[in-house]
Amino acid sequence: MTLFSYRPGNTLWHTLDVRCKCLLVCLLSPPVLNTGLPANIVCLCVLMFILKKLGVGPATLVKALKAFLLFLILIFFCRWAGTPGDPMVTLHGFSLSRQGFTSGSLVALRFLVVMLLGLILTATTRSMEIKAAVQWFFKPVPFIPEKRVAVMVGLALKFMPLILANAREVTHAVNARCGNLRKNPVQRLINLSWPLLKKTFQSADDLTFAMQARCYNENRTDPRFSTNGKEGWVVGLALVFSAGMLLMG
Repeated sequence: MTLFSYRPGNTLWHTLDVRCKCLLVCLLSPPVLNTGLPANIVCLCVLMFILKKLGVGPATLVKALKAFLLFLILIFFCRWAGTPGDPMVTLHGFSLSRQGFTSGSLVALRFLVVMLLGLILTATTRSMEIKAAVQWFFKPVPFIPEKRVAVMVGLALKFMPLILANAREVTHAVNARCGNLRKNPVQRLINLSWPLLKKTFQSADDLTFAMQARCYNENRTDPRFSTNGKEGWVVGLALVFSAGMLLMG
């Protein structure tokens, strides 16, 4: 099981209607992207509390998201170094500004919060339920084949854990052959990415052949949704929380 795999449970977040979960993500995303550090820090604390209730603690997150966290650190330093302003640190004539530090922290924090929103959605919702919600949302939209779009989204969600599992397997295989001891970073990247791409495309081919062999098509029975009766007040709390974030600025 990877971090983005569905985690069975009977919590409030597991039993919510999947359409409500998607609506919550849509409600929280604009405030996250349009508010400053204080509001995003509060949102991060709330999301970490929810993840803790789901059995995903900070140590698990750091261990599973090392590459993503390195990416956030890179974004932070790029923004810090590239934003002019009042000098905060000066090294050999090169200044790092206070404005750049704030900007880099905010951008990295926004990326992290958005990623955690998606993580909570995928950890508490089966891919088939997300597929059904996508089909339901796109059904009123003209000229869009909602069933085909839903199938593509469902397959993409199925492949996310598979790609992560393949990456872990390839990394272990490369390390077992002392590939991690190579000093050339380009060669190390090639040794990791080429087998991973090959395994991913091979898995996609196998899935395509399996679907064709079973005469699979997009015209399936319309999905049914299960609710727990608490969707109304959960959406109301999300609206209040989003408004509070916007007021915090």
